[in-house]
Amino acid sequence: MNYGQSKDYLKSLQRFGIKLGLENIRTLLGSLGGPHHEYPSLIVAGTNGKGSVAAMLARILSGHGFRTGLYTSPHLVRIEERIRIGERLITPGELCRGLAAIRKNIDELLASRRLTDPPTYFEVITALALTYFRDSRVDFAVLEVGMGGRFDATNAVTPLVSVITTISKDHQKYLGRSLGKIAFEKAGIIKKGVPVVCGVRRGTAFRLIRRRARELGTPFVEVFGPATSFVPLSSRRGFRFRYDSGSATYSFAPSLQGVHQGENAAVAIRAAEVLGTVWKPLEKRILIEGIERTRWEGRLELVSRKPPVILDGAHNPEGAASLGAYISEVLREPVVLVFDVMKDKDIRRIADILFPLARKVILTQVPMPRAASPEEVLSFCRKHAGKIALEPDVGKAFMQALAEAGVRTPVIVAGSLFLVGEVKKLLKSKRV
Repeated sequence: MNYGQSKDYLKSLQRFGIKLGLENIRTLLGSLGGPHHEYPSLIVAGTNGKGSVAAMLARILSGHGFRTGLYTSPHLVRIEERIRIGERLITPGELCRGLAAIRKNIDELLASRRLTDPPTYFEVITALALTYFRDSRVDFAVLEVGMGGRFDATNAVTPLVSVITTISKDHQKYLGRSLGKIAFEKAGIIKKGVPVVCGVRRGTAFRLIRRRARELGTPFVEVFGPATSFVPLSSRRGFRFRYDSGSATYSFAPSLQGVHQGENAAVAIRAAEVLGTVWKPLEKRILIEGIERTRWEGRLELVSRKPPVILDGAHNPEGAASLGAYISEVLREPVVLVFDVMKDKDIRRIADILFPLARKVILTQVPMPRAASPEEVLSFCRKHAGKIALEPDVGKAFMQALAEAGVRTPVIVAGSLFLVGEVKKLLKSKRV
């Protein structure tokens, strides 16, 4: 398959939607020789922060000289963003060759009835990543869980360490309406004897995760427990943080912005400490360097200075609260907000957090069926109607925001990583 055919093949798999269960991915990986058994790994689940934590951990391991694979989702602009070794993305040629081999296996499995249903898009991409890491002879792989945990394709892997970052309400159609049900799904990554690092603070979700770890006889490691301390220290240049894990004290200033990224860094540090006890020793100095050198697109990402343009996914209330705190505590002025969100999100709560912090809100729509239209978003937040404009074309909405902002007022693009991806495409094409 060439690159166009590979993208068409992956697009064709999206019609199978989301199917919960591990039978398909286990069958597929078995037919590929069990690539995930050929190298050690760590998996990161959670509602928010898991991509940032995974990126920090991969950077820490790369800083130690280990050939480190990183698998994340979703991508912003190109599929290749999901699969990388160190700073290098899988190439289009490598992607095409890997997909061709996997597609051949799938066809044979379907013909022999060892698979009764075709794998989903995410299952195929996961199989591609795990196979690519094996063929590339990585020393270690860091894997971000897609959605949930218990039935996520990444959960076919038995890692050396499991990490759960945060728990809040998201993907409720699939994971359940309550925090307890969502936590139960996330806790599905916990495996007997595999240490679990928990960044969730006290509450229902925390207690459920801790109980599940105890049931399996698994070491349970709190990031923010009674034996630890986490202190944000504000400065003119943003934030520094001090984290005492109970084993060591770390002072660091993450390159990723926001107090929530300081908390994510604490999770990454604690996970690295645990990994250092079950795999290979890791150095404190390199841990801090990894935290301070991590780059992760679409998370409070500054892409322009005149005016300041910041891209942030903020696709659920917890993410919106983190973005809102950054606007209030760091920017300290009303912003121009370009906004779209998926239909299945808690639109009203997200809007109630972000819209009061904007002097102008421009509602737009990314070109995908799941995206809410500007009219649909407006129906949830008519009390903010006086500051809202509707522009369904993303490019025109972004240009309108720039014109409204002038050279000083910050422009925030938020509500969905898919919207962030669309704006990044526009910026790279220089059409804005």
